[in-house]
Amino acid sequence: MSIAPKYDPSESESRWYEFWESNGFFRSVPDEREPYTIVIPPPNVTGVLHMGHMLNNTIQDILIRRKRLEGYNALWVPGMDHASIATEAKVVKMLREQGIKKSDLTRDEFLGHAFEWKEKYGGIILKQLRKLGASCDWDRTRFTMDDDYYKAVIQVFCDLYEKGFIYRDLRMVNWDPVGLTALSDEEVIYKEKQGLLYHVRYQIEGSDEYVTIATTRPETILGDTAISVHPDDERYQHLVGKKALVPLIGRAIPIIADDYVDREFGTGCLKVTPAHDVNDYEIGQRHNLETIDVLNADGTMSEAAQLYIGEDRFVVRKKISKDLKASGNLVDTENYTNSVGHSERTDAIIEPRLSLQWWVRMGDFSKPAYKAVMDDEVQLIPSKFKNTYRHWMENIKDWCISRQLWWGQQIPAYFLESEKSLDENQRQYFVAPSAEEALEKARAATGQDLNADDLYQDPDVLDTWFSSWLWPFQVFSGITDPGNKEVEYYYPTNDLVTGPDILFFWVARMIIAGYEYEDQRPFQNVYLTGLIRDEKGRKMSKSLGNSPDALALMDLYGADGVRVGILLSSPAGNDLKFDTPLNLEKEGLQSKLCEQGRNFLNKIWNALRLIKGWEVDERATTEKQQIAMDWIGNRIEAAKVELEDHFSKFRISDALMMVYKLTWTEFCSWFLELMKPDRGEAIGKDALEQLIQHFEVICQIAHPFIPFLTEEVWHQLRERDEKDALMMTQLVAPKTELIDQAKLDEFEFIQEVVTEIRAFRAKYELKNKDQIELYINTTKPDLFNAYRGILENFLNTSQIEFADAAPEGAGSTQVRTTEFYIPLPEIDVAAEIEKLKKEIEYTEGFLVKVDKKLSNERFVQNAPANVVDLERKKKSDAEAKLKMLRENLASFSN
Repeated sequence: MSIAPKYDPSESESRWYEFWESNGFFRSVPDEREPYTIVIPPPNVTGVLHMGHMLNNTIQDILIRRKRLEGYNALWVPGMDHASIATEAKVVKMLREQGIKKSDLTRDEFLGHAFEWKEKYGGIILKQLRKLGASCDWDRTRFTMDDDYYKAVIQVFCDLYEKGFIYRDLRMVNWDPVGLTALSDEEVIYKEKQGLLYHVRYQIEGSDEYVTIATTRPETILGDTAISVHPDDERYQHLVGKKALVPLIGRAIPIIADDYVDREFGTGCLKVTPAHDVNDYEIGQRHNLETIDVLNADGTMSEAAQLYIGEDRFVVRKKISKDLKASGNLVDTENYTNSVGHSERTDAIIEPRLSLQWWVRMGDFSKPAYKAVMDDEVQLIPSKFKNTYRHWMENIKDWCISRQLWWGQQIPAYFLESEKSLDENQRQYFVAPSAEEALEKARAATGQDLNADDLYQDPDVLDTWFSSWLWPFQVFSGITDPGNKEVEYYYPTNDLVTGPDILFFWVARMIIAGYEYEDQRPFQNVYLTGLIRDEKGRKMSKSLGNSPDALALMDLYGADGVRVGILLSSPAGNDLKFDTPLNLEKEGLQSKLCEQGRNFLNKIWNALRLIKGWEVDERATTEKQQIAMDWIGNRIEAAKVELEDHFSKFRISDALMMVYKLTWTEFCSWFLELMKPDRGEAIGKDALEQLIQHFEVICQIAHPFIPFLTEEVWHQLRERDEKDALMMTQLVAPKTELIDQAKLDEFEFIQEVVTEIRAFRAKYELKNKDQIELYINTTKPDLFNAYRGILENFLNTSQIEFADAAPEGAGSTQVRTTEFYIPLPEIDVAAEIEKLKKEIEYTEGFLVKVDKKLSNERFVQNAPANVVDLERKKKSDAEAKLKMLRENLASFSN
């Protein structure tokens, strides 16, 4: 079998993915094996692959591939979220470009366009995940707007309504004036904004007296219905009970006293606008104040404002400040930094708005999910997020689940056509899974002989998260077909991999739903990844232009190379600094991390080419080869144990680094060097077979991290049946009885010796092709005799002997307690002495600095333990080096 001189991922990766998928290797059905299940955090149907997806899905693929190799019935369920706000915005934009307004369409017509858009553009990310190597069971792909899933969401709504957990109420909400919908508190992102603080004076009715009030939102002045002061504030007690005039419109409003007012903030006076501030609304409720909504849903001024009707709120902010100044009511403005809420989806500045919405009562409902995490029945990894979860759950608020959109599951509440003229909160409604069942309820409640045309359905849809919180069991139709074979087999799932930014949006709610509908946790472990940041520590985003094209990275470095690169420094829960250039357009797409990943692939490929180029005959295995095979077999078994420990603790990055070192350093650099036949000679058939067997295990161990290359190498190592895929083999559990730690320690010591003497060669410019004499001062001559052949192989020695002292003209070096002497060619003694003196002087200075740091009690007591330990190691290393340098200098003096 001919092997290309260079590994080409562009050819290999697509070929192997098609091979895996066409042979059904990702497919899982219930059987007698123990299941291992992961459900994908469903990406938005509008989404395309970005660096966050790359990290998250690489980790999931590593976990699922590892479990397949361990013999589990491994299932990774893919799917997509319908993403109501984002998708509706995309469809509205598409229609606008076609000259179509949403308002000119019926709901069904709009949904027809939306599903057409979904079929054409949706799901791109799932295709892109294949390029990454994601081994999902694509036949099971679920979508939160599929008929069966839609039915489940409606069924859950009706069930929770009947149980009293869902209710409808007029409350203050976060309103998105661009998306034209309510949002939950968790969908609001707060950003620091530089603005102005406007100092506005209000005249006291019937007098020349004024009070001054500071506000950042002067446009809401037109909705003021009171001025509030603290009841104990002596400055304003004489005004309580009087009235003030709203600037520009002259409406008289009462001056009230309320404990909420902070006497120390600003002037101690608060304008009360119940329709446009949560706290003002509560004051209004306590004092029976009028509520005047001066903003339309789209953020323009309403007729109730009296002025600036139909104009945008931010345009009006500038206009009203000019008009207030002209009228003498604007006392002053000052720069002011404020934390302003933005819509997570549209980035529009949120308006607090009084609105009739549907809510989930979360108090008692969330208690089982709180207890599950506190008792570690569901484990958050890393555990630092447990406190974050505790804080949120202990302060949980009711969940606003209605959205003023058309794309999504329509709320199954039906109203009487005859009551459309009534205020919204006075209308009767009937909650039922279908219009037919709602009609029966309406007939029973009203006693009227109603028909279908007498009812209309609530036009709002449910929050997207209200569908995705059912994900771990409804992907198996757990709601629509309770107790079915698949949900009984695959649920609860095992591990969830997601970002900490949706710990409450999604994770907490899935745990709540799991206990409510399956009476058990939805997963055992939640692995929370960090965020990917650029070299300046900024979160990667399209708006900053600092995020590389994920697909272009894979084209450049191969999927395996990117997988390695992205995981090299990505421990759980900690942000990853990804090293692509900050100016991608100027500097081009490059990544040292991904380049390191690609180099790793090439190292393995070159190892394959090396052994395939050897001649083979029936000769016996040499002593050196036997030592090497015993060692690598021992080392591989120990590595399996280490890997199990890393995976059990979700130290995925550490697991990769261990595999990287095992493969590159120990297998390729040490083992293959020892197995390599002498120039012009062949390798024995038995030795080669054992070598290939070890290489196959290396491929198995590395496969979850670099699936494409290892599959290619697996098939190149020997002739195999077409369907004999590496990914479907079974990794043999560690044979702990084969691990001889003493032998491993011995070999590690020999490696240190070789490394140190090679460094000695370089220091004294002794060419590798020139043989050296090696004298060893040791108490363990038997050890060195046992590994004599290996030392000769790596060090190119003419002789190895034992000695109590350095021969004349020899330099020395030390590894642990063993000293090594190597005769040096004639050198400029004076120059060498001068060189040693300078090195001694530098090392002594370095040691002084370290000693100074370690003698500082504040440093030793307050610095992290690992930092102090590092300084102590620096000291011991410097002392050992200084001892050796002084001995070398003394040898010249003698």
